[in-house]
Amino acid sequence: MAPALLFLTLATICNLSGAATLPKFSSILIFGDSTVDTGNNNYVKTVFRSDHPPYGRDFPGHVPTGRFSNGKLIPDFTASILGMEETVPPVLSPSLTDDDIRTGVCFASAGSGYDVMTTVASGAIPMYEQLELFQNYITRLRGIVGEEEAKKILGRAFIIVSSGTNDLIYNYYDIPTRRYQFNSISGYHDYLLSSLQNFVQELYNLGGRLMAIAGLPPIGCLPIQIVTRYGSSGNLACLEDQNSDCQAYNKKLKRLLPPLQSSLPGSRILYADIYDPLSDMVSQPQKYGFVETHKGCCGTGVVEAGSTCNKATPTCGNASQFMFWDAIHPSESAYKFLTEYLEKNIISRFNPI
Repeated sequence: MAPALLFLTLATICNLSGAATLPKFSSILIFGDSTVDTGNNNYVKTVFRSDHPPYGRDFPGHVPTGRFSNGKLIPDFTASILGMEETVPPVLSPSLTDDDIRTGVCFASAGSGYDVMTTVASGAIPMYEQLELFQNYITRLRGIVGEEEAKKILGRAFIIVSSGTNDLIYNYYDIPTRRYQFNSISGYHDYLLSSLQNFVQELYNLGGRLMAIAGLPPIGCLPIQIVTRYGSSGNLACLEDQNSDCQAYNKKLKRLLPPLQSSLPGSRILYADIYDPLSDMVSQPQKYGFVETHKGCCGTGVVEAGSTCNKATPTCGNASQFMFWDAIHPSESAYKFLTEYLEKNIISRFNPI
């Protein structure tokens, strides 16, 4: 066999072997906030919108889709590596097809959170309303494939839940409404985790069994949080107190999930660590090809997000060199690296399903 052909054959075998290690989910279902919202906010009255340039600059077709980034998000990359569609459509899209219903949709809404107060002013879709949309989805799924097949699809669907960041930013740090109500950040953590537990219970009651629950990111490294604390002083250091709060929440979440899984027969509920990989991007940017980890690509990179990141706002030349796209949200490159981390450390752990 010629060397080139031998190399190609071995590479193909390796790729097939790697693909075989991934679970065979029936579909992908997404709940949460802007980190996973693929466009639902386009169809609701909310101040949190990204259906305008320069958002979507590097998305296929170079169109703004309502994703808060320059390109794809974790749901899109995850669906692709699982052999499903390359992008996950929002459930509120008027063009949602029967094929979309069978293979996966997104219920997430930018600006949402576990705390009911988080969406009061923003108009985003609260987590409990995302469950109502899920119920409507199930009704439509049953109409397409029948009761028994729908049950099978739901039981083997890969469910991602990513929320909590907005709760801390809007209700505790920047607008301290909940800080006056709770004696400590630990008490607010417990409140959020109780809401999360109820949310997971409802997903289970509706037929969901395989879930990845994301922890909090290093909120103190978000450009918007840094400039809120230090203003225009030029200090770009992450806020270690906020990062410590996030780590404390994540530890509680990790302890919560195993007994919760044990109480829900047939479920598999895993903690998805996003804190460590994002922290690594900040501390070792050269590993990922980043030249900037404290400012976003859009505008000054420290205040622009949503409506203030618009077609009149200048952007960087190469977004792949930026960890953040705007002052809050990661770039497509950061999401891609994060998905690769989750593929290796979380998704493969669902075998066998």
